[in-house]
Amino acid sequence: MIKLILTDLDDTLIPVGAPCASARARKAIHVLLDHGIHFGPVSGRIPSAMGWMFADDAACFATGAFSNGQILHLDGREVGVKELPFEALVHTQEILDATGHAALAIYDVEGDGRATLYSGAPDLIGQDRTIFTESSGRVETKLDPHARYIKANVHVSGSYEERCALRDRLKQEVPELGFVLPSLKAPLIDISPAGWDKGSSVRALAEALGVGLDEVVCFGDSENDLSMIEAVPNGVAVANAAPEIREAARWHIGPSKDDAVAAALEDIARAADAGTLPSFMQE
Repeated sequence: MIKLILTDLDDTLIPVGAPCASARARKAIHVLLDHGIHFGPVSGRIPSAMGWMFADDAACFATGAFSNGQILHLDGREVGVKELPFEALVHTQEILDATGHAALAIYDVEGDGRATLYSGAPDLIGQDRTIFTESSGRVETKLDPHARYIKANVHVSGSYEERCALRDRLKQEVPELGFVLPSLKAPLIDISPAGWDKGSSVRALAEALGVGLDEVVCFGDSENDLSMIEAVPNGVAVANAAPEIREAARWHIGPSKDDAVAAALEDIARAADAGTLPSFMQE
């Protein structure tokens, strides 16, 4: 029986361009919760973003893993946080400044959720900065090295191939951190502590709930979802997923734009009533 459902948000539960999770999806989540099945997002976004993403329905994100699994919530309580080492962020910015087309963003997780863009040449970053409170200079001269840093990512001007090349360089030169693409389209590279990813958070939440990994279902679409798809026997790829996600997933459903995850949630709820497996999980 399925006891825990975890899903990526952007391009998975929430289609591109949609303002939030659909009413259908939110209704399905409540049905699952009423059945005693835990549900939660596993997202690169931070907890303060969940309100608008779920139309202020707090029950939909009382459990979840945020900032790519660095912040863990269980039934409305924070149960774990993984911080980013400051010196590794400084080193990351040094590499980004040398490229001339990328910058480091650090988010105010414990405040308003907004971010500051750090770059030695901020005018070279050609993209919308509406989320940023400011564009600033060097991390080591602007920030307290003893403060807690949780959410950070790289903003890149350039092609998908250029993002991949920069990701690979950062992985090699900054081993204290992990670097992964959150989307095929977004001009971003997500940052996490080395050795901790969405898959780590899935295992941690399952352990906290006392459920087996075979009782967990994970939905995803992008490179940063690969670790959680591989963490459980029942990984599910939406039809618009990256090739590596489709290959790693055991189960496959329709595209995000068709609200396929909402339909799968309804399927799981019906199966719970009948004591069977959902139809999309039958060989």
